[in-house]
Amino acid sequence: MSRAVVLVPLGVDAARHGDELRDIAAATGASVAFLQAGTPSLADELDRLAGTGARRIELVGLGLGAPTARSWLRRVAGHWRRENDAVELVIAGRAVTGAEAPLTSPAWEDVPAHARQVLVCRGPRCSARGSAATATALDAELRRRGLGDDDVLVTQTGCLFPCNQAPVLVVHPDDVWYGGVRPGVVPDLVDEHLVGGRPLTERRLPRPGA
Repeated sequence: MSRAVVLVPLGVDAARHGDELRDIAAATGASVAFLQAGTPSLADELDRLAGTGARRIELVGLGLGAPTARSWLRRVAGHWRRENDAVELVIAGRAVTGAEAPLTSPAWEDVPAHARQVLVCRGPRCSARGSAATATALDAELRRRGLGDDDVLVTQTGCLFPCNQAPVLVVHPDDVWYGGVRPGVVPDLVDEHLVGGRPLTERRLPRPGA
């Protein structure tokens, strides 16, 4: 093999479409690798292809409206290229040279000082029942109030397990679990819990042993 094409879905919930993506890849002679939260990772797939003799690999980023993730695609590809200079990498017709921005930065050295971390489930069931809109609403509400990552750190995750309660959201270190968190619930959740420190009783889920 001298040339290969890799489809790289960019979103955090892309892995739930893995079977469909692999079908598309198989029909087009490509393979699939995930930028985040999926297997194989982009670096692992590039290693595999290089091991089969690929000398030119074209990366196709999949995902609309994800400029930050697109920049990370080039960062990750550049990191791999610096350690594998015998393979030509291309993204959208532009060569990956190895001179791209690194994966490390002084801004990412320290553990953030946030008071609370919110986990938003983006597993298959929560995603199917609207957790993407919940995550968007939460980000917008926090921005509206001028709260950044050093106040509340929002992290989208894989399955958190009480799927029947979707969309599921967890606030740490308070160990408070919420279910049915639709976008309309978000302003009250921010007001009562993330700002006021009082869990939102009507959406709280009991946790055995807590």
